[in-house]
This record gives sequence, C-alpha cells and structure tokens, in this order.
Amino acid sequence: MLEDYLIVHKSVLSDIFEKVVEVNRLMEEHEFCNISEATKKVGISRSAYYKYKDYVFLPSSSIIQKKAVISFILSHKKGVLSNVLKLVLASNCNVITINQNLPIHTKAVVTLCMDVSEMNVTLEGFIRRVSEIDGVSRVNLVSVE
Repeated sequence: MLEDYLIVHKSVLSDIFEKVVEVNRLMEEHEFCNISEATKKVGISRSAYYKYKDYVFLPSSSIIQKKAVISFILSHKKGVLSNVLKLVLASNCNVITINQNLPIHTKAVVTLCMDVSEMNVTLEGFIRRVSEIDGVSRVNLVSVE
C-alpha cells in the first residue's frame, strides 16, 4: 500500500490540494456545519473537494494506516457475511464496528470499520479477494486513517 504514495513538496503542486486539507481541518475543528460552507471559505468547488478528499492528507495522518472503513453490498444468503469476516481474520485485521442494514431485494449493505495496522496483505489485495467471495456484489473503500 505504501508504494502507492509519494511525498511531494507542496510548492510543486496545485494549490487545490492544500485547500482540500484546509477544508478537512475546518470540518474537524467544527468551524463549519457543512462542506459547502467550508469549500466556499477556502475558494474551491465542492466537486473539486470530493474529487480529492480521500487522497490528500498531511504526512502525520497518512504515514501509518490504522483504520479502514469498507462498505459491502452482500447477498442475503446464509454464510456470506461469515465468509467476509473469515477473510478479515485471515488478513490479520480486527473489526472495530460492523453495521448491517436490513436486506432489500435480497441485498444488504454492510459497513466495517477495521483496525488494519497489522494487516498481512495490502488493502487493494484485501478488496480484490473479498470481491471474489460468492455473494459479494460490491466493495467500496470508504476511508483510511
């Protein structure tokens, strides 16, 4: 996973990246109630913010991963969630929270927040493997901390 990242001095990048970090800071410090207000304050569009928000971090928050939030759409069949959780265990991850919505049209949305600090595969490898499980319709990496 770390091979996917570069450390680049901000002077060679577009100012959009620094503004995305500023929006994140404003929201974390509760200076604004919503993204629209924060993006307007720093002078970027909401679409620009959403395009980069999951990819731009300060070095202190992105050097070491500790948590990942992943959402799944699973078939409402016996054993599908169990197979996903077995892969979580085999990947040396720990489930912090798990949320499952009621199934609609035989599909259920499940969201896992996991401790990935000791993960023995990359997140990309985990996502690829979990998407191959019978009954897993969609896998989405929501965020990484």
